[in-house]
Amino acid sequence: MGNDTFYITTPIYYPSAKLHIGNAYSTVLADTAARYKKMRGVDTFFLTGSDEHGMKIQRAAEAAGMTPKQYVDEIVEGPGGFKNLWQALLIDYDKFIRTTDDYHVKAVQKLFQIIYEKGDIYKSSYSGHYCTSCETFFTDLQLVDGDHCPDCGKKTEILSEESYFFKMSNYQDELLKYIDEHPNFIVPESRRNEMVNFIKGGLEDLCISRSTFDWGIPVPIDEKHVIYVWFDA
Repeated sequence: MGNDTFYITTPIYYPSAKLHIGNAYSTVLADTAARYKKMRGVDTFFLTGSDEHGMKIQRAAEAAGMTPKQYVDEIVEGPGGFKNLWQALLIDYDKFIRTTDDYHVKAVQKLFQIIYEKGDIYKSSYSGHYCTSCETFFTDLQLVDGDHCPDCGKKTEILSEESYFFKMSNYQDELLKYIDEHPNFIVPESRRNEMVNFIKGGLEDLCISRSTFDWGIPVPIDEKHVIYVWFDA
């Protein structure tokens, strides 16, 4: 962005449970940066929020005897929830987004529809090791000890389901060309090199819908599916 404008965001936190010190740390850092820019007279926008869909939320809500919406409302808006904590820490955000907000739901469905109409989304099926905690599928090569998540260490489960996929493999060469022509697009250089090596290893088409649970934004062309939480967020 230009020197006269500044945008900063925290991750939009996943409300499967109460927040922890790491969430507070990153939000305080973002708040500090936003306050500094505002003091300098820079037109500043500071965003935070909550990423509320997915199987992990649905299972947590079932365990608590609540609907998923009741569960996330309590975690985000209830006593001791996200907003109460940010108020106690004097976090001065400009916008708090929830992925259950009506305008967000409509925007995600519109984005899905545009990409589908361009021919970059297709229906297929998928089977693999799935980590509910991380909301991610992993290949056999990525797993630890044969069936454990490489990120959180929890045991994965085999899931097979019909899904919609984004043709990410179509954009491998374009991505590499863009990064090469815009060296400041990813900084520092070590992270840029890491991303380039990852892309050169081959991009697989990305699963962007789920059909084995229903807590999510409905796919606009097929309401048997909900949009995958990563695409949604």
